[in-house]
Amino acid sequence: MFQIFNKKKFLVDYLDGFVDIHNHILPGIDDGATTVAQSLELIKGFGEFGCKRFIATPHIMHNYYENDKERILSALQKVKNELVANDLGTISLQAAAEHMIDSNFESLLEEGRILPIFNNYLLVEMSYLQASINFDTAIQKIASNRLFPILAHPERYIFLHNRPKKHKTYKEKGILYQLNMLSLTEFYGKEVQKAAHKLLEENLIDFIASDVHNINQLKELKSSRVSKKTLDVLIPIINNTIINFS
Repeated sequence: MFQIFNKKKFLVDYLDGFVDIHNHILPGIDDGATTVAQSLELIKGFGEFGCKRFIATPHIMHNYYENDKERILSALQKVKNELVANDLGTISLQAAAEHMIDSNFESLLEEGRILPIFNNYLLVEMSYLQASINFDTAIQKIASNRLFPILAHPERYIFLHNRPKKHKTYKEKGILYQLNMLSLTEFYGKEVQKAAHKLLEENLIDFIASDVHNINQLKELKSSRVSKKTLDVLIPIINNTIINFS
């Protein structure tokens, strides 16, 4: 009986109607999907558990992924056209970007060449090994532009592991936290998994997303299980994500 009551649940069983605000499903512009066919395969895969609304967030990263609004919207339109051609026109697909806070970021911000989510939120990231030199300044400038910064996958930054005071400082600056679903498992490693659960326990997570790049990651997500205790914490975060981005 004890084992029955502690049986883990499939996470995707609680994602019907979910809005995925961080993923790499647009084709051929970063390290995500490479073709429109792969984009459709991912979208159909999400649809199997009731997720049919997406905000695609390709990387904008100086010297690596030199994406801009025109290139991203072009990739978006290609997928939208194919969705209609495959009788999947009811899928909601929009585009923003995952912005690396690097030496070029503030110029993009000042010149209006960023791609926020709903004109309100800006998804940002930095190196997993150390904070961007200009991180604090960049966050201030994001706020001064009347945008809410969302830090993608805070659990994956190694330099933040076991640094609760730093997380507190970031949250006091108004930074919102977006957890990767696969971080709840050992997909990125045990340390990331531990950090993810710690952030959940401390009520520091605001939103959750897939950050899916390919079909193998989607398969991992479909097989991911979480405890009832974890699920009880996740459900309000799932609902908060849906409410804010619907």
